[in-house]
Formats: sequence, C-alpha cells, structure tokens
Amino acid sequence: MFDFIRTHSRLMLGLMVLLIFPSFVFFGIQGYSGFTDGATADAAVVDGRGITRGEWDAAHQRQVERMRRQMPNVDVKLFDTPELKRQTLDALIQDHVLRLAANQLHLSPSNERLQRLFATDPAMAGLRNPDGSVNRDMLASQGLNSEQFAEQLRNDYAVQQVLGGIANARFITPETAALGLDALLQRREIQFERFDPAAYTSKVNPTDAELAAYHKAHEKDFVAPERATIEYVVLDLATVGKDIPLPEAELRKYYDENIARYTTAEERRASHILIKSDKDQPAAERAKAKARAEAVLAEVRKSPDTFAELARKQSEDTGSAGQGGDLDFFGRGAMVKPFEDAVFAMKPGETSNVIESDFGYHVIKLTGVRGGERKPFDQVRGEIEAEVRKGLAQKRYAEAAEQFTETVYQQYDSLQPVIDKLKLERRTAVVARAPAPGASGALASEKLLAAVFGNEALKNKRNTDAVEIGPNQLASARVDKYEPARNLPLAEVLPRVRAAVVAEQAAALARKDGLAKLAAVRASDAALPGTATISRSQTQNLPRSVIDAALRADLSKGPVVVGEDLGAQGYVVMRVLKLLPREPLPGGDGPLTAQVAQAWAAVESEAYLEALKKRFKAQVKPDVVAQVLRGASAP
Repeated sequence: MFDFIRTHSRLMLGLMVLLIFPSFVFFGIQGYSGFTDGATADAAVVDGRGITRGEWDAAHQRQVERMRRQMPNVDVKLFDTPELKRQTLDALIQDHVLRLAANQLHLSPSNERLQRLFATDPAMAGLRNPDGSVNRDMLASQGLNSEQFAEQLRNDYAVQQVLGGIANARFITPETAALGLDALLQRREIQFERFDPAAYTSKVNPTDAELAAYHKAHEKDFVAPERATIEYVVLDLATVGKDIPLPEAELRKYYDENIARYTTAEERRASHILIKSDKDQPAAERAKAKARAEAVLAEVRKSPDTFAELARKQSEDTGSAGQGGDLDFFGRGAMVKPFEDAVFAMKPGETSNVIESDFGYHVIKLTGVRGGERKPFDQVRGEIEAEVRKGLAQKRYAEAAEQFTETVYQQYDSLQPVIDKLKLERRTAVVARAPAPGASGALASEKLLAAVFGNEALKNKRNTDAVEIGPNQLASARVDKYEPARNLPLAEVLPRVRAAVVAEQAAALARKDGLAKLAAVRASDAALPGTATISRSQTQNLPRSVIDAALRADLSKGPVVVGEDLGAQGYVVMRVLKLLPREPLPGGDGPLTAQVAQAWAAVESEAYLEALKKRFKAQVKPDVVAQVLRGASAP
C-alpha cells in the first residue's frame, strides 16, 4: 500500500478533491433522468436502470457549458475529448450509485434539518436572501420553483452523507501516519555522475547521408501546413453604431434617468446603545427593556458627550460596546430596516429617540456622513455617449445583420458590395485551419476558418456565408490565395535537421558512456564524483526519474548502484548509499499528518464507492462507449 503512496504521493494528496462528492460538484443539483435527446442506447446500467447515451451527452454538454461560462475565451473543443467524455460517464455512474445508496440507507434529511443545512451551508450563500430565505428569482433563473429546489437539495445532501462519514473521518494511528510521512519525506544519501549530451555535441559531426536519412525518416516533422491568404469583413455593434447621431437632449435625458449610476453611494457612521429584547419575548419583558432604553436616552439627552461612556457600560451589543457603540460606516441594506430608516433620516451629531427592532431597543447617534456626490454631466458624457450608441446599435443590428447575410450570399464573387453598403473595413490575414496562438476576433473563430477551408470558398472562389463569431458579431471571408500542405525539402530545413541529429547522436554517446560507467562501478567500489542528500522535496536539481529511482532502491542488503536513462537528457549513474531519517518540517509534522489522513480517507472513500458499484451492479456497455469515444476523438 505505501509503495503506491510513495510512488504517487502527489496523486494521493489530490485524491480528496477528485473523489469526494464529485457528482455534487460536477453536476450541481440538476437531475439526469429527463435527458435522452432521442438517443436510447444504454451506455451503462446501474441496478438495472440504464444510463442512455442521450443522458451522457446532455450531462457532458452541461459541463462544457458550465466551463464556457467560467472561462469565456476558452476553446470548448478542449473539453470534447474521449478522456473527458469518459470522466463524465464515470461521474454519472457514481451519482446514480450514491443516490441509490442514500435511499437505501434512509439518509434523506427532514424538513427541519434541510432548512438548517440550507441556512448554514456556505455553498448556498448565493441562493439565500439576507433574512435566510431562498432567493426565488435565482431559482427562477435556473428553471426551478421552491418545491423542486427543496427536493433536489434534499437528494444532494443525502448523497453527501453516503461518503461523508468516511471522507470526514480523518483519524489515522501514529504508526500509519509515520509510514505515510516516511514515504513522502524520507531522505537518501547518494553518489552520482551525470552524462550530459551537451558535453558531447562537439564530438558529433553527422554526415550528409545521416542528415538525409533522418530527414526522410522524420518527414512529418518538417511539413509546411496548408494556409490561405484571405480578406474578410466583420459586422459588430461598434460598426453599426459608429455613424448614429446622438442629440444633446437624448444624452441629458439618459443622464437624468440613470442619475443613481453617477452618484456615489451614501454611507453613514453611527454609534448605538442596544438594550436586548428578543421579538418573541413576552410583552412585559419587552416593556422593561424599552423602559431601560428610555432611561439611557434620558442620560444621553442630559449629557450628550457621555454617549461613548454610556455605550461601554450599558450597551448589550458585545461587538460595538467596547468601541463606545461605534458601528463604523455602512450603506443602505447593511442594517435592519427600522435601524437603517432612523439613521438615514438623522442629521450629523443628532441622537435618535428609542428605536425598536427585532434585536431590542436602540439609542442611536449619527457621527458621520460620506458619499452621495453626483458626477456632473460633462464628466460622464463620453461614457453616456458610448452606452447610448451601443443601445441604439443593438436596435439596428438585426436589420444590418440581415443585409450583411444576404449581400455576402447573393453577391458571392466579392466582398466589395457589403463593404460599400454597410461601410465596413476590409481586413487581410494569412490563416490555417486552426486558430493561431493568441488569435482574437474573427481569426479565432473555428467556424469562420472551417468555412474558409470549405469547398465553396476554396474551389468555387465564393464568399463564405455570414458566420457568427460572437454575440452580435458576424464575419465573412474570401480566399485570395491557397497554399496546400507540403513536405519541406532538406535544403529548407537543414539547420533544424542538423540540430536534431546532433542532439540524438550526442544523447547516444552520453548513454554509451553512462552504461560503461555503470558496469565499471558495479564491478568495483569506485566512487562517483557527485554527492547529495535527496528527498522528494529536496531534489538537488536532479530529474524526477532519478529521485524516484533512488527512493525505489532496496537498501536491505547495503548500497545499490543503479543507472537511469534520461533519453534526450542523457544518462545518470548513481550509488544509493544509505537511508536517512525524514527531514524535519517547520512547525512539526502536524499539518502534513493531516494531509496524509485526508489522502487516507479519500482512498477509503474510493474503496467504499467501488464496493457500492459492485453492490448495485454498475456496468458500462463497451460497444456504446467505444462508439461515443470514437466520435469524440474524430476531428
């Protein structure tokens, strides 16, 4: 077991993130049963219930869309790979298994517990109103009502409990913890000699025949990709709106209607003295508390300068009493409504009457006001012009887009008509089938590039159809010149070929000398020139494979001599001398022991999950899965 941990320590420490409750994190609170998309073939079966190919596709598309929203500029095709598609299916299977286990174990929370969980779960903060109730507008944006959300949330909390008892049980014995720490932190003393190919390049002088042979054997490495020289045009809101007139009256009207946007939010600073009285207390108790507050107010009225002193002595707000009742600056919405209404109705230095809230009775003193300043029209005129122009452009864009689409299609032999009609800019570029690194705008659109390299544009010399390259953005292109892919002759790539052959031959010489040295050291007790004490965290600039080889060496019978082939980086001969106690950690072993315990709990969670899969007879259908994954790997 700990040989595995030793070999995969980083993996072990990351398992908790990858394995614990992935269905909740990966799929959110949406169910899966309704998504078939007409694809009825089962990709997997759990407890006799099939997971259709349509469900699988829909779940993967939801994940891709979620990633696209989080990273708007990312190429979504990066997520449409066989590996990620299979991960989606595995997560679906896991979710079904956990839901079955939750039902079988009767883990569904009661209504009261569900309410407590929702009110205290940090993950639900975005769905809670300030008073703790659910935000119905947020639910509506997800197509849910309160009852649907409650049921789905109940299911998700039940699923969390299936693995929660194992994943959260992070206790391990000292002996087990020591083994884990040893696997991660043990040190070994070594002698070594590295045979670096760079030291052999001066000894290498490849012949013309060797260069030609390498070039022929690696023709695919020396290919000029196909490319096209194009002209193209883009229609967007900026283009549509650039000639729209903006009357002064319209700009000032927009300013007046949106004056709140150009006014800094007003904040107020107040101090208060609170006499606590819960709203559910009997009326008599509330009356006593109010009488106390009235008495405090009388003292304040008599000696206004003693407010802070009275707050320290009388206020039952433990958070502010020590500061003389000071609550610092706050804006609207930060305090309960009766308190807020009183504060924002007062003048600086004024003391309120007794104010009643759900917390009790307050005596408030307004100590400061800031904000509320309005930016003058001239200061924000440029911003207003841009916003008004954009709004008008959005209204006109649909008509312009229709003209753009019809013109590039009907007058397909030139882009000049659409340039003249809509006053567009002619642009040029050299492109390949895939967007170039760092490309932006139209040149980053795979749809447009696919159209450029389609038959209509290449063979028939027509404009591409109008292609949507982004929100409110259309583009069309025309090919001026096409250059097919071709193998580059040796003469054009001779420096690259020579560098590759020199590197290959130098690495071969380094390996040859390294193997000879390995044999010599094994045959004698000759010392190696380099010495080091290494561990996984202290690699002494040695490659990871060398560190792994040193830590794998069996020292039960004494020092061990090993050789490590680094390929193009040469060869290392190493004598592993002895095992040293693990390196001490700043602050002790506690933090890392906790991580080992987490990894241990994650592995046990995975083992339990695998047992649940067997119990519920979770199986994939290889033929369907292979067909889907072949589709994902197709260009």
